[in-house]
Amino acid sequence: MTTLLLLRHGLTELTGPVLAGRTPGVHLDERGREQAGAVARRLEPLELDAIVSSPLERCRETAAAVAHGRAVSVETDERFGECGYGEWTGRPLEELAKEPLWQVVQAHPSAAVFPGGEAMADVQSRAVRAVREWNERLGEKATYLVCSHGDVIKAIVADALGVHLDQFQRITVDPASVTVIRYTRLRPFLLRANDVGGEVANLMPRSEVPEDAGGGENLTGSDAAVGGGPGTT
Repeated sequence: MTTLLLLRHGLTELTGPVLAGRTPGVHLDERGREQAGAVARRLEPLELDAIVSSPLERCRETAAAVAHGRAVSVETDERFGECGYGEWTGRPLEELAKEPLWQVVQAHPSAAVFPGGEAMADVQSRAVRAVREWNERLGEKATYLVCSHGDVIKAIVADALGVHLDQFQRITVDPASVTVIRYTRLRPFLLRANDVGGEVANLMPRSEVPEDAGGGENLTGSDAAVGGGPGTT
């Protein structure tokens, strides 16, 4: 079983009022740096086999806080980069909410193509493909972290839950939140969503866990009884 921790970057000055998108030079503000430090301390008990980040500064800075003091360095993967919002980049959300495309993004995102930018369906495709390749590369016993953006994380979670991309707006991913997915041989399992506090001991790999009678999957993963938003932080 491969365990993936999805970490959204911490707050920036633009988080919330403006769709920062791929705007260069957007760094964590003081609040974001505090969030990054706090999540890094929370994750200290976990041994991470890799730390991967979107190329954008706010993600690399958040990932660097987690990597500090560890023997693993931050690698970047463009496939975890922010959605290409094209002509929407840098515009206030209050203004964008008046655009006809806004309602499409909210209710039917699988059909949304940003002017001069990327289709939401393509964002999900590249991000999920990246997850699967990292899972294969690191192996079934690995635990690794990807620092990315709200919409990208929501798209990955939607895929893990087996729900259509049109439902992904029902998923919340706050700044500096941790979402955890465990990938078994048969299917993924969402262990945590939008986690902004708490211990992480139950995310550590278990050395011996019985397989089910069908030989398919570990019982710890059994079937038993636009822009990500500003968040609440």
